[in-house]
Amino acid sequence: MRTTRFAALTVSAVFALAACGGGDDSGSAASSPSVSAETSADAHNAQDVSFAQGMIPHHQQAIEMAELAAGRAASTQVKDLAARVEKAQGPEISTMTGWLKSWDEKVPESMPGMDHSGMDGMDGMDGMDGMAGMMDSADMGKLKKASGKDFDSMFLTMMVEHHEGAVEMATTEKAKGEYKAATAMAGDIVTAQNAEISEMKKLLGEN
Repeated sequence: MRTTRFAALTVSAVFALAACGGGDDSGSAASSPSVSAETSADAHNAQDVSFAQGMIPHHQQAIEMAELAAGRAASTQVKDLAARVEKAQGPEISTMTGWLKSWDEKVPESMPGMDHSGMDGMDGMDGMDGMAGMMDSADMGKLKKASGKDFDSMFLTMMVEHHEGAVEMATTEKAKGEYKAATAMAGDIVTAQNAEISEMKKLLGEN
């Protein structure tokens, strides 16, 4: 009887140890996916870097254009639109700057009075020639000299083109980017700026 009981206890102990060992393995396996998910969420690719490095100066020029409206526009609707452009795009520049710094990538310099000629020397940018919707120095010079209804018309025409360029850049980011926050911002840009394009075309009498 004693031998039988001892054998039974021994078998029970073996099963108990096996169960504990199995628990450790399953715990280790369960922790791995969460680590992978966290790494994946923070991952970025070359497209994300290109998007941020391109959209920062693109936004800077839009803000430069918008700042002119307060003292030159005749239409309160144009002034209101310009104020919304500044309010939306300023914080996005700060956010994208933070991404680039965290990735140890070059941050485009912030240049007061930035225009096409002022960006020509930027590393990796090849000037602004290849960036969709950017105004050149001649266009910006004309806008700065305009006022009243002439300014309104010129501003709206230029900003439609500028917004269309931003939408094109953001659409590429949505399709090819990897960083979740960047693709989400790109989606917001597409939605917001397409709506503003429609608004501006109505003001121009195109819709």
